[in-house]
Amino acid sequence: MNTPAPRRIAVVTAGLSNPSSTRMLADRLVAATVRDLAEAGIPATADVFELRDYAHDITNNLLTGFAPGPLESMINAVVSADALIAVTPVFSTSYSGLFKSFIDVLDPDALTGMPVLLGANAGTARHSLAIDYAIRPLFTYLHAEPVPTGVFAASSDWGGSADQVAPLGNRIDRGARELADAVARREQQTATDPFDPDTYLGEGRSFGHLLGGLAGE
Repeated sequence: MNTPAPRRIAVVTAGLSNPSSTRMLADRLVAATVRDLAEAGIPATADVFELRDYAHDITNNLLTGFAPGPLESMINAVVSADALIAVTPVFSTSYSGLFKSFIDVLDPDALTGMPVLLGANAGTARHSLAIDYAIRPLFTYLHAEPVPTGVFAASSDWGGSADQVAPLGNRIDRGARELADAVARREQQTATDPFDPDTYLGEGRSFGHLLGGLAGE
């Protein structure tokens, strides 16, 4: 029996403070997802990126159209992953400006078909619908595939007055299970070299095949 190839999950968190409840939520989501994949016999690792560490580079990219080296490496790691966990604080009833600015520097097709687990946090549960009316449409527009459950955490979810009807832990487990299932169903992503003839000529073909075809051979 073949052992499933390891999968890699990219985690993008847009918290501004340190420590950050946004990062705390992201850590719990990735831990639950990796656990569920392990239970399915699929090893997985996670690359976690704090957008505040790239804030200046993101701004420079928006101004110049070019990504500085550290940001370019981070973007490549995100778009080549097998799945994405994206978590943002909610400001003014929507995703944060830093979170949206990062999305704006991505190629519009870079996340096509990628399973995504969405998370958000805010001071009050009144913002809990932000995932479905603001964040989910953003990723749907990018042709990503957000899992059905988005995980929202209010400040009260981290304390003694947490929601007892739908506890945060249960919501995390449900969202992580959905992402793990989506990753298990999806073929592992392989990086392609854009300068490899196999990429644009087809596997096993060469420029000789192309020239032969143009010459009518």
